[in-house]
Amino acid sequence: MLPYAVLSAALFLFWIILSGHFTLLFLFFAVVSVSLVIYLLYRMDKVDHEPAYIPLSFRLLKYAFWLMRSVIQANIDVVKRIWNPKLPISPQWERIPISLKTARSKTLYANSITLTPGTLTTEIKGDYFLVHSLSEESLQELKQGEMEKQIQRLEI
Repeated sequence: MLPYAVLSAALFLFWIILSGHFTLLFLFFAVVSVSLVIYLLYRMDKVDHEPAYIPLSFRLLKYAFWLMRSVIQANIDVVKRIWNPKLPISPQWERIPISLKTARSKTLYANSITLTPGTLTTEIKGDYFLVHSLSEESLQELKQGEMEKQIQRLEI
């Protein structure tokens, strides 16, 4: 039950930070929505017997910073492509082979690809993702597997 209490506190704090309001009505909505999320999470965990959260660790923090850096670099790349008068964009779909085994790792990988500007995971199959990209370079970068290696290091 401790992970749920910690997650509840973190979600409540996140709600307060984002809302910036401390009126009784907003605090009530925060408690109700956090309670609903925790209840649904608890029920999902009972069904699949796999916690839906990733335990906090130094490796996870390191990955979060690595992902933020990748997102910033991808943002800069997309802006350069859009501002370039020649518009060097070549949208493509491609299957990216993956070697991750757990559903949690695959989900984190797919979401990380989608969070990175210029790429979008559209389909997840057993041993590959179908990814849409604005450029061939982004697809080649994914095929090199650095993001997947970063997730493998998390051991989730």
